Amino acid sequence: MDIATVFGIISAFGLVIIAIVMGGGINLFINAPALMIVVGGTMGATMVNYPLKEVLGVFQVVQNVFFKKVLSAKDIIKQFIRFSSRARREGILSLESEIKDVADKFLKKGIQLSIDGMEPQAIREILETEITFIRDRHRLGAEIFTTMGTFFPALGMVGTLIGLVQMLQSMNDPSTIGPAMAVALLTTFYGSVLANIMCLPMAGKLRARSSEEVLIKEMVIEGVICLSNGENPRILEQKLQAFLPPSQREEQFK
Repeated sequence: MDIATVFGIISAFGLVIIAIVMGGGINLFINAPALMIVVGGTMGATMVNYPLKEVLGVFQVVQNVFFKKVLSAKDIIKQFIRFSSRARREGILSLESEIKDVADKFLKKGIQLSIDGMEPQAIREILETEITFIRDRHRLGAEIFTTMGTFFPALGMVGTLIGLVQMLQSMNDPSTIGPAMAVALLTTFYGSVLANIMCLPMAGKLRARSSEEVLIKEMVIEGVICLSNGENPRILEQKLQAFLPPSQREEQFK
């Protein structure tokens, strides 16, 4: 569970709701027609913009915002140092028993390719191709949320225009002016809140998660190549440490 994401959403919505309650009551800000225009219109426009399969897949992408767990860079370095030390003592084939306990599929695949005797350059090409498609899938998820963040305010403006038209057509009946004006203003409110508190921040979090995951996978590739070349564990450590900022580097060999 990503505490920052949960805390951010709760605090943002919470402060908005508290401000609404302090100003006169939350019932004033609940309007079914306005929600139908903004939410329904945005989902419809998103389905026009993307294939249905990708739109439905966005719910799985939301799980990545809250629950995605990326391997620790420090753990990766320690793991590769252990693999490298054993491989130099007992040979690369000795790692076959080690990878049974490796949970990460990308790491496991890379080491298995190395054990199978594939050339380092071929291993790099295979794993980098996989990273490319991972990056594309992550980009699409973030792009859908960014698109929804664009559509929400736009549909809010459409709802505002609908409310204004309804209000102007019923100026002779003062009792209908209030509901029409509420639709006009609340659609803009809903669109702005949903775009700026949910969609755009989630798109940003997905891009950050993607960059973090790609960095870890690039470290894995470098580690696998070092294993294939039979490099010294100290050299392997220095190569992997180069992926981290100086403040996060911890020397395993002192």
